[in-house]
Amino acid sequence: MKRIFCILTAMLVLAGTASAKREKKVEVDSLGNKIKTGWNFGILPSVAYDADYGFQGGVLTNVYYYGDGSQYPEYIHSLYLEAAYTTKHHGIFRFNYDSKYLIPGYRLTLDATYLPDAMCDFYGFNGYQSQYNYDWHNWNKKTSKMAHPEEYRSRVFYKYKRDLIRVAGDIEGTIYKDLKWNAGLGVLGYIIDDCDINMLNGKNKFDSSKERYEQKALDPSVQGLYDKYKTWGLIGQDEMRGGWHPYLRGGITYDTRDKRQGPNSGIYADAFFTYSAAFNAAYGQQATAGYNHLQFNATFRHYVPCFKDKNGINRITFAYRVGIQNNIAGRSPFYMNNYMNTLFIQRVYYEGLGGGNSVRGMMANRILANGFLYANVEFRFRIVNFDIGRQHFFIGLNPFFDLGMITQPYDLDELVKLHTGGEFTTLQQSVAANGDDYSKYFKGSVNDIYTPHMTAGLGLKIGMNENFVLSADWGMPINKQDNQKWANFYVKMGYLF
Repeated sequence: MKRIFCILTAMLVLAGTASAKREKKVEVDSLGNKIKTGWNFGILPSVAYDADYGFQGGVLTNVYYYGDGSQYPEYIHSLYLEAAYTTKHHGIFRFNYDSKYLIPGYRLTLDATYLPDAMCDFYGFNGYQSQYNYDWHNWNKKTSKMAHPEEYRSRVFYKYKRDLIRVAGDIEGTIYKDLKWNAGLGVLGYIIDDCDINMLNGKNKFDSSKERYEQKALDPSVQGLYDKYKTWGLIGQDEMRGGWHPYLRGGITYDTRDKRQGPNSGIYADAFFTYSAAFNAAYGQQATAGYNHLQFNATFRHYVPCFKDKNGINRITFAYRVGIQNNIAGRSPFYMNNYMNTLFIQRVYYEGLGGGNSVRGMMANRILANGFLYANVEFRFRIVNFDIGRQHFFIGLNPFFDLGMITQPYDLDELVKLHTGGEFTTLQQSVAANGDDYSKYFKGSVNDIYTPHMTAGLGLKIGMNENFVLSADWGMPINKQDNQKWANFYVKMGYLF
């Protein structure tokens, strides 16, 4: 905790001293803060922590232009640049632009992102239908801490290599007052492979004469879950190496929020369709044209002010979000089913379901299915407002409850028939033919598929000028099949929703 406290303190101090802005107005906003004008920017270390990605180090800058301040805390232009890498071999290289004023009357968002991931999480299909075995990948230098060291297989048993390239442009126009139309286009490029064991081992060499759990080096002979899914026929040859997917998106939004970042009141609702094509499979594999598909998304967010102090400043907000994503035509490749579609790209990650960007406290990508539903509920307490130099800060606390569940599961037997050409008619037959025990990997009850995944926790927010928010969340799973650890910890930028 000392290390986390130092990171938060350093970011707070740097953020308070990094502005190149001069105050031009004495007016105050609804919170009693001086209205910001002109350009505001700071170069900060991209220091963060995510239980799924590890400690992050790099650099970022978020440049805001407020003009004469008449629309503050709304900005006229926002430019975001980040380059970072984590201790679990995950990279972030991102540019994002957002404005309602570049094209008068329209909101425009542009995003270009590259996310290399040497150890992407993969826990199988259909949530609880896929058994999670903590001891299979839990390694510790002190083997006495392992409950069953003889069951250990590999630290990357539930991992595979995945690089994601994302380029997108989205635009919004007004239909009538708060009702908007939305359109966007972009491309998602996935490059997928088995984990690079030699790279991950580095100078450590695996010694086959020793027990696997006695050494840090990974055993290259161990078949991970991603490999097994290919062998069993759950993942086809035409999707196992990824592919390129241009998409076209359109829908409507209804937005009455008082501000986009950390709103205190209002409703945001959207409904949209995304058509994704498929071509040019990675590494010269078979064409992925069979994976053209159409998805439907709907989201409802509500922000309810609960308490204002004697100065009229809102201190408590009740906020909740409910969303659904379903595949309504065609087939989507497995690696696209944990990407949460959005009308505007505002964050680095849109992984779901599980992890700090969807269901906090649950392992990343724990739920992987054709369709899913999710909900987030939290109280947002603004504890204190204060200034450092000419920058306005606040500190808040957010207790929360998150939920995710499957609405469209995979038919595992049908996948096996499809990908093995009918060699096997059931998954159990295919698993047995590979010498594996079906009961260690899967449960047979349909109830296991539709059982909700739930977590709860507490968040800490440190905000600057209402738009720049540092977020630290502790999330705890209700069911240990979602995470054997008592809680996961995340340090990120911005509110979850």
